[in-house]
Amino acid sequence: MSGLQERITDGLYGLGWAGVKKLPEPVANRLGRTIADAVWKRRGKGVLRLEANLARVVPDATSQRLAQLSKAGMRSYLRYWMESFRLPAWSKERIRNGFTPQDVHHLTDGLASDKGVILALPHMGNYDLAGAWVTTKLETPFTTVAERLKPETLYDRFVAYREGLGMEVLPHTGGAAFGTLARRLRAGGLVCLVADRDLSSSGVEVKFFGETTRMPAGPAMLAQQTGALLLPVTLWYDDSAIMRGRVHPPIDVPETGTRAEKTSVMTQALADAFATGIADHPEDWHMLQRLWLADLDTFEERPA
Repeated sequence: MSGLQERITDGLYGLGWAGVKKLPEPVANRLGRTIADAVWKRRGKGVLRLEANLARVVPDATSQRLAQLSKAGMRSYLRYWMESFRLPAWSKERIRNGFTPQDVHHLTDGLASDKGVILALPHMGNYDLAGAWVTTKLETPFTTVAERLKPETLYDRFVAYREGLGMEVLPHTGGAAFGTLARRLRAGGLVCLVADRDLSSSGVEVKFFGETTRMPAGPAMLAQQTGALLLPVTLWYDDSAIMRGRVHPPIDVPETGTRAEKTSVMTQALADAFATGIADHPEDWHMLQRLWLADLDTFEERPA
């Protein structure tokens, strides 16, 4: 982006955090739906990419069904942003009551073992709310990684926002975060990583809804190196003000094979768990970017 575009982007996010959190919740919800519907009607690249991705998830969907899903998807995506802008103003009680996960015993049992836990999530629902629930309801701090955004002031806003919710945020630059994450896990800590997209050369190739893409190797490698528990998590919204979620069973480290082979098997298992949750709630998967390798030359790239 140009310097002017960067300043405008930073200003808009700043306005969101400063202004939206002051709105009554019903007003913020209506505003989010209004923006979502307006963006959906424009049929821009993000909406078209979302529909193309959803066509892989729901291969038998008609064009009308895909349009319905993408409209619901944009509403879900804007709900994420409206909630995120308002989260700093939410009371602890509102946060505790705003998320109801299934099978959370996988997480609490893992934390009680003092072996460390890795939560790996796709771009579903509102992972910031899920994180705030962990730090508030379970009273467990955790460490995560954030991509360095431009301008730097925007990255600083996101770091300050997440740190205000009780998270330790590391920059995703040059692989330096891996060592810190490993140390946190060896100390019995919790690490949370968004892990459904990595189109870099270091990503692990997996089959996802029948086609090839790449996902980060980090979660599997951290589990192997530290002995921490690796738990997939999927999130979704229902018609209420509460977000739902599921902590999936742990992904075990294979007993045989090289490190690369074990990483491949574990990352595929992670992709399979993500696919289960996304197939059940496709409208809450906020993937407005290219994902499958077959699409790399067909759409202009958008920022992750």
